[in-house]
Amino acid sequence: MRFVQLDTAKPISKIGLGTWQFGSREWGYGRDYERSAADIVRRALDLGVTLFDTAEIYGFGRSERILGAALGEDKAKVVVASKIFPVLPVASVVQQRAVASAARLGVSSIDLYQVHQPNPVVSDTTTMRGMRALQDVGLVGEVGVSNYSLRRWRFAEAALGRRVLSNQVRYSMIDRGPEEDLIPYAEQASRIVIAYSPLGQGFLSGRYDANNLPSGAIRRANPYFLPENLARATELIGTLREVAAAHDATPSQIALAYLLRHPNVVAIPGASSVAQLERNAAAAEIDLADDEYATLRTAARGFRPVTGLAAVPKLIRARTGR
Repeated sequence: MRFVQLDTAKPISKIGLGTWQFGSREWGYGRDYERSAADIVRRALDLGVTLFDTAEIYGFGRSERILGAALGEDKAKVVVASKIFPVLPVASVVQQRAVASAARLGVSSIDLYQVHQPNPVVSDTTTMRGMRALQDVGLVGEVGVSNYSLRRWRFAEAALGRRVLSNQVRYSMIDRGPEEDLIPYAEQASRIVIAYSPLGQGFLSGRYDANNLPSGAIRRANPYFLPENLARATELIGTLREVAAAHDATPSQIALAYLLRHPNVVAIPGASSVAQLERNAAAAEIDLADDEYATLRTAARGFRPVTGLAAVPKLIRARTGR
């Protein structure tokens, strides 16, 4: 495993484990998955994974409980990250919700506590006042944000009066917006971009096509999985497979290695099995050559999916069969 080269209390692995699926039925993993979750966490620890990300909204607290129980006594050795869902995130509420998350996780301190979304009405001034109080009493180590623009990330940091270590955003080869400003800022300011959905919810795995559509409500609602978009991705998936063959790897591993080439980026893919977790962790060891990275970047730029309002009627037809 490789780690971000930053001054943090605990090392942060380049590959972490996202646990949205812990306790959540919408992923379609089935009733037995919760038992598998503990095995996945234990194997992640064996492989040197130190970043485990959850949120109070995941499974309405169940993800935090499952993760905390699975980590057991090893919680003290790793970076446990959670997020507050920002419904009325004023200072007092932020403090109360952190206490509740810590209790579900079974920790005395949350290593990284993040604001899950920017609230359009409540200013980060009051939210960060609550975060600062949590840090002052030791209930929170580092503060982070999620889905923030660069402007709001920097404002949140000014409001906190300390570093806001990370910004957790959607980032993959098919969602490359963070490359424009967030990643350059992270590298310049010694901050971290945490990439969620780093495989486009499995889109970049090469497993799916127009004749093999995904199950589960989350993926069925994602316009990337429209048959038309899966067809448009043929060249991109083909390029991933070519580079993967040169490294005796999988397309998913190459898609992760593409992101991890940035020194201040970490990725938190989920895992439906121990085997998938092992493949994800191994991606941290892949070194892409300059020409391979350039080829992948060109292929990614060439992918033009149908998204936004144009995708809505297609999604409806796909769901209803009409």
